[in-house]
Amino acid sequence: MIGIDIVSIDRIEKLHKRFGTKGLERFLLPSELQEVNRIESIAGYWAAKEAIAKALKCGIGKKLGFKDIEIYKEPSGAPNFRLLNHKEELFLIQDRSLSITHDGGFAIAAAIILRR
Repeated sequence: MIGIDIVSIDRIEKLHKRFGTKGLERFLLPSELQEVNRIESIAGYWAAKEAIAKALKCGIGKKLGFKDIEIYKEPSGAPNFRLLNHKEELFLIQDRSLSITHDGGFAIAAAIILRR
C-alpha cells in the first residue's frame, strides 16, 4: 500500500508561530521534537504521518492518531517509522519504507507499507 502527502511549509510555520511548542506537541512525540530543528523538517514529519495513515487506508483519526506514529532516522540518516500502542499488530505491518523531501515551499512524503 502506498500513501503520499504534501503540505505547505508556510502552513506549518504559521501553526508553530501561533501555538509554539504546544502546537507541535499535538502531532510530534518528544523523541521527534528532539530530532527536528528546522521548520522544513517539522513539515516533513507532518507529511510523513499523513502519508503513513493514507497507506494504511484509515487516515488520521480514531483508529490511528499522530502520536501512534513515530518517525525516526536510521543510522544512515534515512527516515523510517514505527507504529506504537499496539498499532503494528492491529495493522499487521510486515515491512515499510518512508521517503521525505522538501522543495519550493512544500514538504512531501511517500510511505510504502507491506501488510501480512
